[in-house]
Amino acid sequence: MNGFDVVAKCLKAEGVKWLACFPANPLIEACAKQDIRPIVFRQERGGINAADGFSRQMAGSEIGVFAAQDGPGVENSFGGIAQAYGEAVPLLFLPQGYAQTNYDIAPNFSAKQNYAHVTKLALSIDQVEQTSREMRRAFHAMKHGRPGPALVEMPRDVMTQEVSKADAAYNATQVMRSAPSAGDVQDSVRALLAAKRPMIWAGQGVLYAGACEELTTLAELTQIPVITTMQAKSAFPDDHPLALGSANRTAPKAVYQWLGDSDAVLAIGSGLTRTAFGQDIPAGKFMIHSTVSVEDINKDYQVDIGLVGDARLTLAMMIEEAKAQLGETGRARNEQLHLQISTIKAAWLQEWLPLLTSDDDPINPYRVVHEINQTLDHENSVVTHDAGSPRDQIMPFYKATVPHGYIGWGKTTHLGYGIPLMIGAKLADPDKFCMNFMGDLAFGHTGTEIETAVRAGTPITTVVINNRTMGGYDEKMPVAMEKFGAGNQGGDYAGMAKAMGATGIHVTDPQEIAGAITTAQHENHEGRVCVIEIATQQYTHFSQYPELLS
Repeated sequence: MNGFDVVAKCLKAEGVKWLACFPANPLIEACAKQDIRPIVFRQERGGINAADGFSRQMAGSEIGVFAAQDGPGVENSFGGIAQAYGEAVPLLFLPQGYAQTNYDIAPNFSAKQNYAHVTKLALSIDQVEQTSREMRRAFHAMKHGRPGPALVEMPRDVMTQEVSKADAAYNATQVMRSAPSAGDVQDSVRALLAAKRPMIWAGQGVLYAGACEELTTLAELTQIPVITTMQAKSAFPDDHPLALGSANRTAPKAVYQWLGDSDAVLAIGSGLTRTAFGQDIPAGKFMIHSTVSVEDINKDYQVDIGLVGDARLTLAMMIEEAKAQLGETGRARNEQLHLQISTIKAAWLQEWLPLLTSDDDPINPYRVVHEINQTLDHENSVVTHDAGSPRDQIMPFYKATVPHGYIGWGKTTHLGYGIPLMIGAKLADPDKFCMNFMGDLAFGHTGTEIETAVRAGTPITTVVINNRTMGGYDEKMPVAMEKFGAGNQGGDYAGMAKAMGATGIHVTDPQEIAGAITTAQHENHEGRVCVIEIATQQYTHFSQYPELLS
């Protein structure tokens, strides 16, 4: 066997079942021989985003893999890998590389050198007998510490060499989990219980650790309300009495209220990275930071207690400590607190109800969000937004009630990510109804991946709100928009879907939205991909209450 065969055997040993790829790489054939299914996407970014979505939905228990050709294939892949790095998603990138004879000769593109800053580990196999070792290093890096992508470059002349059976041997890597010290946990719980208005800030590490049940248990034992980050939406049920909502740059009013008023914060499973697409935690709070990555502690915030370790193990220790300090049943249900939360939620929803139930023509996008919320079976659906206004409109209002029922993203906001992400999510969770909610500009980036979904047999639904412009950009570049029409675009996206073998549905009446979603659910159940194009107005009023943070 040669080096490509060894890589395929390593992937098989690690439980990889499918390979995202474009357009040519000898690894594709090697994987097919190992019964690893190759799925060829329409361009590099689509394949990377699908592998990324798969890893998210599997919480890293299985890792998405993407293979590209050398030269332009590696160059075109940068944005997708950079997004996985920014979003802390484990993903394996396996590009072919230039032959060693001219690898370092300009202007040949070195994947190892150029991807070093957007991967946890960037390797190039320069000796074929080290193939198994380098694959083991990559998988180990992805499974430990802050999640992120790894790159193993496969130079063409090295990988075509023969490998001995001994050098090809490979055992799957094992996950090693760590926990913080008992003393630090004891101090953390004591501080939280002594606080007048504590809150829990839950990040996607809770999802990756499989710690959603433990998070709920701790919140209930201590009667502490929970905010999830954008990426952790679904880690805590949005319909729970202690749920405040998710902290996108837009959020339910309760998120702003508690961020402003709280005096102590337990951040669990979060890097606490400041981002324009999230909420900052105001200064002056007692900060407890639990993360698998020690580098994140004291990075963006001054931390009072740091808890380095796996979120599930940490929460389990905190639960036992809370019982030790409070008694086995914990605190009694705090009716006053629950009433405060439910009252602010009800008032906020009442404020937004005219938009959520609007009969405007063209359709108000918030009506679309409302109909999605009312129509879907939340426990058997996976939903995601796209970048821009669709994210800011749906995030505060969609109720994610089960872990991985929503995929939040957006520290790096690549338009069009939602379509391939949902392909990956469907491969991870084939029995769920998988829907992405996006704008018309986003569809222009990756719309042809609808054909990939058709060809791959991954029946997803895409909801496109088509306002025929770049939402909100008339405020940022008014002269360019008014004088030259910059940023305005058009298209028949449901018609494009039909041309690519999917079901396309046009909606112009708000009364038709629920029926279109029901039809899409039926189409997906029958194995058909569906695109619902909804004619909407531009609407850029968002759920934001910065005055409550001070």
